[in-house]
Amino acid sequence: MRLTVRGEYALRALTHLGLRYSAGVIQIPAISAAENIPKRFLEQILNQLRNGGFVESRRGVSGGYRLAKLPQEISLAAIIRHTEGALAPIGCVSENFYEKCNCPDELRCALRSVMREVRDSIAQKLEATTLADLVVRAKKLAVIKDIETDFII
Repeated sequence: MRLTVRGEYALRALTHLGLRYSAGVIQIPAISAAENIPKRFLEQILNQLRNGGFVESRRGVSGGYRLAKLPQEISLAAIIRHTEGALAPIGCVSENFYEKCNCPDELRCALRSVMREVRDSIAQKLEATTLADLVVRAKKLAVIKDIETDFII
């Protein structure tokens, strides 16, 4: 699995919305500025996330985006599968995006066996981690950052 810039931005935008879940809709310029994501690219990503049922949008002057579900109902695996595709490092071990491999015997391929274990570990961690977990971690890291930058001369 490789997380592209699109996938990273999608996760950051959703984390931003998760941090402000009770605030209602958040406008694209606010997300863009806070997360340093180009507006046009963010529009495309949010549109893709809306089509996947992760966010809802409201049009108009007071429009914007918000999460379509509770943060604890959205797994990182679901987000990454929607934006990136397979979690598997090679296509022949993917459960959702299987691709035939070039080895002569898939059942006896040592590389495939190891890559299946890698896929299982990645999938297990990402399925068990929700957007709510990412929000909690972001809040903790923000506190650490504030403490580190607070110094006396």
